[in-house]
Amino acid sequence: MAALFTDEARFGMWLEVEVLATEAWATLGVVPEEDAKAVRERAPATAAPFVEAVAAREAVIDHDLAAFVDVVQAAIGQPAAGWVHYGLTSSDVVDTALSATLTQAAGLLIQASTRLVAALKRRAVEFRDTPMAGRTHGMHAEPTTFGVKLALYALQADRDRQRLQAARAAVAVGKLSGAVGTYSNIDPAVEAHVCAALGLRPTPATQVIARDRHAEYLWACAAAGATVEQIATEFRHLQRTEVGEVQEPFRPGQKGSSAMPHKRNPITCERLAGLARVLRGNLGAGLEDVALWHERDISHSSVERVILPDSSLLAYYLLTRMRTVVDGLVVNTDRMLENLGRSFGLVFSQPVLLALVKGGLSRDDAYRVVQDDAAQAWAQQRPFRAVLEEDERVRLDPAALDDAFSLERALRNTGPVFEALDEVRTE
Repeated sequence: MAALFTDEARFGMWLEVEVLATEAWATLGVVPEEDAKAVRERAPATAAPFVEAVAAREAVIDHDLAAFVDVVQAAIGQPAAGWVHYGLTSSDVVDTALSATLTQAAGLLIQASTRLVAALKRRAVEFRDTPMAGRTHGMHAEPTTFGVKLALYALQADRDRQRLQAARAAVAVGKLSGAVGTYSNIDPAVEAHVCAALGLRPTPATQVIARDRHAEYLWACAAAGATVEQIATEFRHLQRTEVGEVQEPFRPGQKGSSAMPHKRNPITCERLAGLARVLRGNLGAGLEDVALWHERDISHSSVERVILPDSSLLAYYLLTRMRTVVDGLVVNTDRMLENLGRSFGLVFSQPVLLALVKGGLSRDDAYRVVQDDAAQAWAQQRPFRAVLEEDERVRLDPAALDDAFSLERALRNTGPVFEALDEVRTE
């Protein structure tokens, strides 16, 4: 991913657009074939010396693309060099090259996303039937399984993958249509030739490709980051000392604290949660790039030089690192079951409520009975079922209470979650 955004790679992509355009003109009979061949053969390598030469020329003329063209033409030599950049404006080259680069970056992000989805799916199946306390507002709610939790994350990560695929399609466009997009000095066939060679689609544009496309790419990156942050935040909560249900991977020889040797801190998940915030900030900047003056200005350009490489790298890092966390996550199934019992059976309050309603109480009366007994069980640190059995208002036979307090009954209908997971492709 980093290699896509080096100066060498950027100039290399610019050069390919220029050479392809010259070759396209040759197919139209405008550029002599021998000159187009010379442009291809003499095109300079965009290595460090070339980058330095462009920087030196830009220091004189204060225009990066023009400096690039000057250095390229000097390397190729006349008369062939005179056809380089023929009929083009700077954004024809820069925007089309950027689209090709972002298309490749999106491909890498989709691969990383697929690997994360696969890891989540695999571990969801592994812990499909591992019971644990579901929590809402940070409080015990009803039982769930760790597999269900991971399956829902896998489904969300799959939606992120779909968003990345859509974003790749959105940015896989090019334009070589001149100063205001009217093809005034360039044949549309040149655009078609260059785009086809780069795997892009020609798109109507002003001088620049519309920046809603780039904002969509940034949104897909930010959304993937938000999912990683959600998973990381959950793992951080579950790793807290008083919970102790999971632990992110901790390597042999690793130190959790410089002062307290016992510490095994969730530093990777904390890092990922923090970096997701940067992605969201970049999205805001990208959305502000959409509104440009008339047929173009360059207020977007300086912003994109930061946010597009950074967001691509950050999103790739988040997806890749979260996969390693999921793959190596230590899961304490015994602690999950132990914690589930720490609320004395209160997680079964709803089936008790429903059983009382089914037995003839109004819903409000049944609710008050269950609420009173639940509060008593918690205050006295006693089993909820024992309190219910002592309450003369609760006229439920043992079989009905057995059913209400059945963990198997509570988890019997998780099948649809895994049916949806089965549809998720991981290749």
